[in-house]
Amino acid sequence: MNTSSRPTRLTRAGTSRHRFARTRSAVAALAVAPLLLLAACSTGTSDAADSPAASSGPAEELRLGYFANVTHAPALVGVAGGQFEEALGDTKLTTQVFNAGPAAIEALNAGAIDATFIGPNPAINNFVKSNGEAVRIIAGSTSGGAQLVVRDGIDTAADLKGTKIASPQLGGTQDVALRAWLTENGLENDIQGGGDVAVTPTENAQTLTLFQNGELDGGWLPEPWASRLVLDAGAHVLVDEKDLWDDGQFLTTHLIVRTDFLEEHPETVEALLRGEVAAIDWLDANPDEAKTLVNGEIEKIAGKPLSDAVLDRAFTNITFTTDPLAGTLNTLLEDGVTAGTTTEADLNGIYDLSLLNKVLTEAGQPTVSAAGLGKE
Repeated sequence: MNTSSRPTRLTRAGTSRHRFARTRSAVAALAVAPLLLLAACSTGTSDAADSPAASSGPAEELRLGYFANVTHAPALVGVAGGQFEEALGDTKLTTQVFNAGPAAIEALNAGAIDATFIGPNPAINNFVKSNGEAVRIIAGSTSGGAQLVVRDGIDTAADLKGTKIASPQLGGTQDVALRAWLTENGLENDIQGGGDVAVTPTENAQTLTLFQNGELDGGWLPEPWASRLVLDAGAHVLVDEKDLWDDGQFLTTHLIVRTDFLEEHPETVEALLRGEVAAIDWLDANPDEAKTLVNGEIEKIAGKPLSDAVLDRAFTNITFTTDPLAGTLNTLLEDGVTAGTTTEADLNGIYDLSLLNKVLTEAGQPTVSAAGLGKE
């Protein structure tokens, strides 16, 4: 396996350049009761990670979730370009589009979908709440593509005091990143919207409108929404999240599956992974066509295409990769604890990259590491 070092959070935060204060006291100050708004935990067998059930063969249907974001381009391409259907063969593919991770997790736990492209923090939270039984991360998808963009007059972290800043959904990856960064820069916030900065979970399309109307001061947003606020609404970048990580690499989207589905239908999960690898290969080989295809899918879902400028800026900010950057996951867990959206836990077993590495090996590509947190 490829065991090269993975990126970790840097010791300086954004453009404010303040030292991180990731201390026990900061974490304790933000400890809160479990979130009712986050998805309920799934049930499963206690020995799921070690003793998988016998396969019942390929599934008749795979129900897949994803978002209408450029950070989910491998999913958009895999669906529209036919890579998933081709790889799945006789297994029927059905899809569902979500605004943010917690809603996708709720659908996964309810059995409404079998797998989903999603940000890391909702997956972490679900794994923790289910005592490690509900889900497995089976691949990466996208690195980069998230920024804190704000109105004129906000140039430092201190300028954010008294402002209202959006995130896509409470407990989502950008929501957690925002809350952790604010706390590390001495700005109090809580999940009820109080404190020095009122964090306001808002659907991405509404964030753009509310920002244009002066009802929001900015947002920590994934692409293309960060680019839309900058290019369509006059915002500027206060924090580019890549500046907070070694080598500028951080996980925006990965692919997860219900543990019971993985156990029952490993052939179908392997086929899904073949489709994702094919989609990412096509994205990398055909960047201009990829932008057109992704934009077409976003138009179908959102009702309006992105401008060429927004699309170009968004694609510039992201990298597509099946590597889940597993070495970053414990830092993301710490961020969730700081944000008050999860609790301290052992993430061992959250990854099952064995099928991905089989697919990568067959394709002549380098394998990826679980960083000691699961199967390779």
